[in-house]
Amino acid sequence: MKYLVLIGVLVLAWVLFFKVRRKPPPVGRPDATPQVAAMLACTHCGLHVPKAEALFDASGRPYCGEAHRLAGPQ
Repeated sequence: MKYLVLIGVLVLAWVLFFKVRRKPPPVGRPDATPQVAAMLACTHCGLHVPKAEALFDASGRPYCGEAHRLAGPQ
């Protein structure tokens, strides 16, 4: 009987040991690289906004929003 208890304890220790050592699965795709967006400074206030979200005037100057585009450069 004592050998069954000993074997049970050894099996439990074995399972717990390898469960703790197992690495967690990686989060997200391992080959994913961060996307870098070009940032432009608003001509009026200097706030940096992504190029895709910037508003431009007729001269091509970037602005952070419609109000600053209408106000013009400072």
